[in-house]
Amino acid sequence: MDEKKRVRLSKFMSKLLRHEPESIGITLESGGWVLVTDLLTGLEKAGTRTSREELNIVVAKCEKQRFTFDETGTKIRANQGHSTDVDLQLEEAEPPAELFHGTAYTTVPVILRDGLLKMARHHVHLSADPVTATKVGQRHGKPVILVVDTAKMRADGHIFYRSTNGVWLVEHVPPQYLRVQ
Repeated sequence: MDEKKRVRLSKFMSKLLRHEPESIGITLESGGWVLVTDLLTGLEKAGTRTSREELNIVVAKCEKQRFTFDETGTKIRANQGHSTDVDLQLEEAEPPAELFHGTAYTTVPVILRDGLLKMARHHVHLSADPVTATKVGQRHGKPVILVVDTAKMRADGHIFYRSTNGVWLVEHVPPQYLRVQ
């Protein structure tokens, strides 16, 4: 599988497993899981013929580790970022004292006024390090890194989760817990 095809398939799978599973006739089970065979059948119906081996490559080589197979290898899911109604069955986790969020320079005034909002997704996504946050912020323009005082948030009762691929998730980050790096 060439790199271009792998990236294209990864993006298409993200769209399907996070936002539009019904568009290829699949339904996400509890936890966001879907049978691999159902995904492959749905992809083929959508005009994207893919083998299990190619699917394995997409999962293994996805830099952001967006997907996970279950322990049996018969089911797959997107790790986070869903806009569909799905319970990812995440367990509460204790975050480090600070986490980071990369965003575009143009959005900083609104974020410092309103905080970080989940928008159409289930959670706000935070990174464990500024390098990853910078990569995220670059997708939207000139990047700015926001530092989140997670120690203070936890002390104030906010709940954090950590997805399988290490992305930290929280319902909302009010502005008083943010500062520009």
